[in-house]
Amino acid sequence: MVKAVIMHETGGSEVLRWEAYDPGQPKTGEILIRQEAVGLNFIDVYHRTGLYPLPSLPAIPGMEGAGVVEAVGEGVNEFTKGDRVAYAGLPPGAYAEARVMPAHRLVKLPEFISTRQAGAMMLQGMTARYLLHGCYKVKAGDRILIHAAAGGVGLIVCQWAKYLGASVIGTVGSPEKADLAASHGCDHPILYRDEDFVSRVKEITKKKGVDVVYDSVGQSTFVKSLDCLRPMGMMVSFGQSSGPIPPIDTGILAAKGSLFLTRPSLMAYTASREDLLAHARDLFEVVDKGVVKIEVRQTYPLAEASRAHQDLEDRKTTGSTLLIP
Repeated sequence: MVKAVIMHETGGSEVLRWEAYDPGQPKTGEILIRQEAVGLNFIDVYHRTGLYPLPSLPAIPGMEGAGVVEAVGEGVNEFTKGDRVAYAGLPPGAYAEARVMPAHRLVKLPEFISTRQAGAMMLQGMTARYLLHGCYKVKAGDRILIHAAAGGVGLIVCQWAKYLGASVIGTVGSPEKADLAASHGCDHPILYRDEDFVSRVKEITKKKGVDVVYDSVGQSTFVKSLDCLRPMGMMVSFGQSSGPIPPIDTGILAAKGSLFLTRPSLMAYTASREDLLAHARDLFEVVDKGVVKIEVRQTYPLAEASRAHQDLEDRKTTGSTLLIP
């Protein structure tokens, strides 16, 4: 019998319990994975608190992992036992030593990507891919603003956007995080606790504003982020770590310059097998080129997921974090 982190109710990090668990055997179209690395992401917190409700309780949270194929069900031809695989997205259940997954949601890992590296990059890296190529196609000369620039998605976006030729502005919470973001391609780190980021963005862009804002913070930054955009700029709201965004009058978009607003999700952008593989392929390519470096900056035993959640919520983490089964 293996173990997993199971939540019987929503709430604080204390609801995450390390318990015995039977993953079962793969059915038609499924694969049993022995997991070697599990990614920690803010969506896990949303599931734990009930902000994004899981289908039912008790439940195993977690949306990202990597490991080795242990067994395959009938009808699975793309994978065999011993293959190294990774995934990000639905269904939840990554916080486990082993789990069964639909084969069509898995990606086979190339030799140059380690299992631990994959466990730390699939969700954040493919999120960066749809942000930069899907929501708004970033090109040379564009000006972007990325909030939480020293976070997991933020560091990848900074590197990838810089490679595309963009001017990268990022908000961070400390001088140490500013240095980290700068070393990963952020041209203009802004210490949001010390200065007004809207004023600073206007100064950096000579009052023109940025072409696109990538905002995973939500409640505390949303309205001010709109003020950073050029006319007809794109506001991408892809998270809400500071709390949910209150209902808005869409007339504000017209008043602030005919702005565009989107609220994307990785699940929508990778819903088809073709799109999932395209996102993974592009991510693997920039990592292989050395354009994007995936750095695991914190690791925790999977059994200590509650501590990892608390550190994430307290903004003690930077970059990518792994839970190790």
